[in-house]
Amino acid sequence: MKGLIGRKLGMTQIFGGNGDAVPVTVLEVAPNAVLQVKTTEKDGYEAIQVGYGRKKLNRAKKSNRVRAEKAGLDSAPTRIREFRTPDASQFKIGDRISVDFFEIGDRVKVRGTSKGRGFSGVIKRHGFHGGTRTSHGGGPSHRGVGSVGMSATPARTMKGRKLPGQYGNKKITEKNLIVVEVDPDQELLLVRGSVPGPVNGLVRIELVGEAPRSYTPLESFAADEDLEQEAVLDEGDLPETGADEEAGEGVVETDPAEETESAADVEEAPQTDVEVETAEASEVAVEEDDEVRTGVEEPEADTDGDEADATTTEEENE
Repeated sequence: MKGLIGRKLGMTQIFGGNGDAVPVTVLEVAPNAVLQVKTTEKDGYEAIQVGYGRKKLNRAKKSNRVRAEKAGLDSAPTRIREFRTPDASQFKIGDRISVDFFEIGDRVKVRGTSKGRGFSGVIKRHGFHGGTRTSHGGGPSHRGVGSVGMSATPARTMKGRKLPGQYGNKKITEKNLIVVEVDPDQELLLVRGSVPGPVNGLVRIELVGEAPRSYTPLESFAADEDLEQEAVLDEGDLPETGADEEAGEGVVETDPAEETESAADVEEAPQTDVEVETAEASEVAVEEDDEVRTGVEEPEADTDGDEADATTTEEENE
């Protein structure tokens, strides 16, 4: 492969290891879908056609809509481009090619459409300085073209003369831009320097001075959809426990036989050394308590007082 399709997000700056500020352009390179594979046997050369962007199927051309359906896409691409590759047989329709195709230090050329500025004058279009404005003789026109013709020979305006006209809205290629950073997680590519086109403009990014690079594509979009459907089916097979818990107010019914078995397991479980020592200490404390209660003498009954009361009662009766 030689390149991918991306989108310009804007410019910023990053700082290198020595503290220098590096102006970079941020390009979003979302996975490009392989729409067609061309081989030497069938087409005479090795290449692949990739698509970028998203457009509703009912608003796309029929040819693009059919390509998207064959590739397993849920939307049609907005831009389709072809790139050479040394071995197109390693790709198949529906494969994805992400930004990790590029490496830090690669030299790339970025081709895009420049901003359209409409019909512009020579000062804006060609950088003319204009007429004098601070002294006499400037005349009413300070931004005019000036003399454009010649005398009797050749008595015409030569071709290629810089004149007012349409400015911008043309294909421009910036070459030898260095890749500064590659972020596969956010699908971003940072290149040093400026890139033609407005923000959100589509660009074509290609390697410079290198043979087509081999690349192992990611899984196809159709495979991702199959995995998502399998995950949904797996979730649907699970029992619904939330409603049952709400209906039972969190009460879990258990089998009496299981409770008996668990109790028996608890009784038969061997005791640890700590549990044995604790049990022996409890038995010793109970024996000491019984000895203390046994050693306490009960108070003797007051028999003398009872005998004196009985004698007094007999004397009164006599």
